Amino acid sequence: MTEVKYGKSVKRLEEIIEKIENEEIDVDELSERVKEAVSLIKVCKTKIEKAELEVKKAVDGFQEQG
Repeated sequence: MTEVKYGKSVKRLEEIIEKIENEEIDVDELSERVKEAVSLIKVCKTKIEKAELEVKKAVDGFQEQG
């Protein structure tokens, strides 16, 4: 399975939001785009949490060495 990149996820979310705000998505498509947006938000949240953990580990390791 291909890893979804954070930047691409955010860009796609922005596209979906823009289309919703500009009323470019009809009611039939709206449900699918909302489901896609929720999935993308979960991907972004997971990536942010993972990055925060990695940064914390790096900082903790640096402080232990100092």
